[in-house]
Amino acid sequence: HTQEICGLSWSPDGTTLASGANDNRLCLWDASASSSSGPKYSLTDHQAAVKALAWSPHERNVLATGGGTADRCIKFWNSQTGALLNSIDTGSQVCSLVWNPFEKEILSSHGFARNQLCIWKYPTMAKVKELEGHTARVLHMACSPDGGTVVSAAADETLRFWNVFAPTSKSSSSRLPHNSGHRKGKKLSKSMHIR
Repeated sequence: HTQEICGLSWSPDGTTLASGANDNRLCLWDASASSSSGPKYSLTDHQAAVKALAWSPHERNVLATGGGTADRCIKFWNSQTGALLNSIDTGSQVCSLVWNPFEKEILSSHGFARNQLCIWKYPTMAKVKELEGHTARVLHMACSPDGGTVVSAAADETLRFWNVFAPTSKSSSSRLPHNSGHRKGKKLSKSMHIR
């Protein structure tokens, strides 16, 4: 990288480290290579900083990456070959990505202009639902140990807890914030200010 590194993620099997940076590069590093060797792949398809990185729990060697404001894309890569598998323009900066551990879905968080979270079906990338509530860029997300809840942290100084993922045996037909009032199911379960 030639600029600040803003994303890091190990593959689930520990063989590959993905790094994203403000130089718009995604680098894939072979864990078994010497520290003096360069990345296995240096990929330049993003047109803005690469901060969001998430390895698929469903398909080995599949990595999702998200680009910044000038890029707005979620891209999917084969980490073994460096091949770009798919790319979708989300319409806004992609800040964070989290895979649904139970189904082939991915959750993305965004910045300007709507600061929303979006659930996408993989590999079609059909948008399943948009979740709104933050008033500034959603900087990071993390999935709970049981896989059902995702917490989002934003520049509005709030944490929001979303019940978005459920084991496939449960209904996954609705994903609405708690205050929507007319459906049960996926919802905002808690919000707290961090200052």
